[in-house]
Amino acid sequence: MTIEILDKAEDDLVSGFSFYESRQAGLGAYFRESLSSDIESLRIHGGIHRIVYRNYHRALSRRFPFAIFYTVSGATVFIHGVVDCRRRPAWIKERLK
Repeated sequence: MTIEILDKAEDDLVSGFSFYESRQAGLGAYFRESLSSDIESLRIHGGIHRIVYRNYHRALSRRFPFAIFYTVSGATVFIHGVVDCRRRPAWIKERLK
């Protein structure tokens, strides 16, 4: 499968990087590497995660409290959002609209 990270999801990754980097030098880079690994695993496991809202699958990050929301079309995984799970569920749904 191929992976396409949409602009909003890219913005989410940049925001997460900035947040963690502001907490401790180097933590932002660790965040970016961890989430990149989680996203990369969707090449093999794309589509196996539970659908949680409309047609969005949700894959949970292994190291950070983040969820990757994605859809699958043909042989492509589209990443729509990389969202902090500590957010209110209503905010997450609004973000995915």
